[in-house]
Amino acid sequence: MYCQRCKRLFSGPVCPECGKDRWAREPRDDDPCFLMERGAPWDGMLADVLDQNGIAHLDQSRVGAAIGMRAPLLDSSRIYVRYDELDRALDLAEELFGSDAPR
Repeated sequence: MYCQRCKRLFSGPVCPECGKDRWAREPRDDDPCFLMERGAPWDGMLADVLDQNGIAHLDQSRVGAAIGMRAPLLDSSRIYVRYDELDRALDLAEELFGSDAPR
């Protein structure tokens, strides 16, 4: 299942992130799906690898632009990719981060 609110895939009756079932539905190819959250500089490395492999992605900063500019090492990004590219993106993340990659 896919949670439209959290943009995460899950199995079971409710999204483990928000605890709700009202946003749950079957995923569609163009749904943005949570790939992983990484801090600097790893999020930039992953974004570069995704770009090099033609995988569109959305990087959402966790602390905001003001803090991210003043203290970039404190920032982390949640990275999302399309559902139809998620498996490829997970494979690339595993190559880059090894056992620390999500699965």
